[in-house]
Amino acid sequence: MAHVRRKFFESLTSSKEAQHALAIIQEMYLIEKEAKDLEAEETRAVRQLRSIPLLKEFKTWLDSERLIALPKSPIGKAVMYTLNNWQALNRFVEDGNLTIDNNRAENALRKIAVGRKNWLFLGSETGGKTASIFASIVASCNRHGIDPFAYLKDVFSRLAADSQVDLENLLPDKWQKERADLAA
Repeated sequence: MAHVRRKFFESLTSSKEAQHALAIIQEMYLIEKEAKDLEAEETRAVRQLRSIPLLKEFKTWLDSERLIALPKSPIGKAVMYTLNNWQALNRFVEDGNLTIDNNRAENALRKIAVGRKNWLFLGSETGGKTASIFASIVASCNRHGIDPFAYLKDVFSRLAADSQVDLENLLPDKWQKERADLAA
């Protein structure tokens, strides 16, 4: 949805009709903001009640705008981009665990994309897979506000000391909760 918003924002200079799309998108993001602290099922229920009618209104507007917008114009391109991705754009209302956009994932991957040429020389396919696993773990730590070095040091020491350790409890979010519980 962030990409859709950007395309309509860029088309504002040539088409005032884009304001309607931006208003609908803004309303959906406000709903997401209100529901951010809810459990997944509650988030889904809010979306079913409030976001689906907005998506229907948006789709109706897109279908009518497609008939009058020039295909090569900025608004025409924004409309077609949105319609071509419509199924994916609606996916978030079906599952409360999903977000309205993929900004978090893109921000986490940006560092990888920037360093891509540096990683051409990892030595082997196995080295590349290992590097990607560590990059994913570090990104998860950063997302949860955890110092990756402290996390990895603790996890590796636990794994070395106990081969029967529950791996799921070593995931960054659960590890962080455990640390908070121990501190309290």
